Amino acid sequence: MRYHVNGQQHDERPSHRTPREPWLGDARVAREVLGGGLTIDTLPDNMTHLVEDADRYYSWRSFGPDDPRTDELWVDLNDLGHGQVRMHGILSNTHRQAAKVALSFDFPFYGHYLRQITIATGGFIFMGAVTHRMLTATQYIAPLMANFDPSFSKESTVQYLDNGEVFVVQWERVRLHGREAEGAYTFQAALHLTGTITFSYRDIPLPVEVISSAEHQVKAGLSDAFMVNLPSPQSSDAQRQLYEYHRVDIDTTKITNNSAFEFTALPTCLKHDSCELCLSSNLTSGCTWCNVLQRCSDGMDRHRQEWLDYACSEETGPPRQHDGSAHTGVIVGVVAALVLLLALTLLALYINSHPSARRNSYWPSMKFRKQRFHSNYAEVEVEGHEKEGIMEAGQC
Repeated sequence: MRYHVNGQQHDERPSHRTPREPWLGDARVAREVLGGGLTIDTLPDNMTHLVEDADRYYSWRSFGPDDPRTDELWVDLNDLGHGQVRMHGILSNTHRQAAKVALSFDFPFYGHYLRQITIATGGFIFMGAVTHRMLTATQYIAPLMANFDPSFSKESTVQYLDNGEVFVVQWERVRLHGREAEGAYTFQAALHLTGTITFSYRDIPLPVEVISSAEHQVKAGLSDAFMVNLPSPQSSDAQRQLYEYHRVDIDTTKITNNSAFEFTALPTCLKHDSCELCLSSNLTSGCTWCNVLQRCSDGMDRHRQEWLDYACSEETGPPRQHDGSAHTGVIVGVVAALVLLLALTLLALYINSHPSARRNSYWPSMKFRKQRFHSNYAEVEVEGHEKEGIMEAGQC
């Protein structure tokens, strides 16, 4: 089967790849990605690592056929007041196709501001910055991800609208590949300037539960991931591993004719632009301020690798205390400093009297730091690394 991306044609690899085949695993794959090579493939469940699944990033509600909100959320593309509608000629005439589209505004997705997305014929929008053969795996907005084939009929189209306030993608009368006679699907996803995301469904001829996932993933919801570099046992080069840190799986039994979902973006640590707000805001929790990067984060976002490289999770303590507790903190700090000074003095005396200890004195570094809100991460110490060349910034 052939797969097209923005006018380029590539062979789709079979889903039963051998364990040795990399997927974003080395520089060769990255070069293929940048060159436009892109396929949608079935991904085994164990190919991404789910770190966290909680409502930290979005709250959401569903609306049925009798709810007035359902009609309010539907964006009528025939209404000229919404702006110019574009029918994507390539997406509307091919199967398993994806195309990049630039947005006219910065869209906040999991706290990251994006200006480019990738629309796929399979009923979803890929939100990742690096395209690869596993688009269905993670980093998506999926009103109904399935094996749709717009090329089957002239009435099947993929349309989109961007008026500066909202970006809408509509899959119009698309049919499932190999099951075309069972009916046409019409649904849309809307990305609002505020960060709100809506899924609206007009025609859903079959329950989502009976749609086969043998040739294509079947999902509905949101997902994001970060990429980190992991040591490779086969070579000195690090491997790039994708970690899905959050996913929203909606109840697909509620996807029916004339139904809708509305996702409201919640504040994230990334929104804070100062140390004080980062550590004291009541809108977010678990945030840490990294002085080197001048960034607020909980360490679980697309900047994860940079967060690790600069040891940001170890840099900053809890928020500063106020009023009477501030004096207590000063006293405790002075006592701690005196104890530390005494310990260092004793250590120096010991090292001077034991030359062998001076030769073997190393500072272990921490690769991953276990924290309460992402317990799936193990604490890993790398022994034998001296603490050299690390610039430490002052506390806020």
